Amino acid sequence: VQLQASGGGLVQPGGSLRLSCTASGRISIMGWFRQAPGKERAFVGSIAWGGNTRYADSVKGRFTISRDNAKNTVILQMSSLKPEDTAVYYCAADGRLVISTLAATYDYWGQGTQVTVSS
Repeated sequence: VQLQASGGGLVQPGGSLRLSCTASGRISIMGWFRQAPGKERAFVGSIAWGGNTRYADSVKGRFTISRDNAKNTVILQMSSLKPEDTAVYYCAADGRLVISTLAATYDYWGQGTQVTVSS
């Protein structure tokens, strides 16, 4: 499975941004991680084929993940963005049935896309 991510860019604090990721085939779990400079890759959120979601505490209430199974696409809608959300965001996919927050359990990765929140 190959993942192609798009979106990202520069946004002011409090603004919104949308990331999209399309998989080349059907995969049960799709989600997002992020990596800020000097930090480890961190879980943002994931969604299972049936629509179950899981989010990192730091983004709950601000970020929403959705997916279009017919298009093998996952969307990360980010709002109320903060400077600490600045990072390279990576789309990830996992063939398991239970959402994991561990990067090591994800089998497939897309290219990173930069999100910068700054005034």
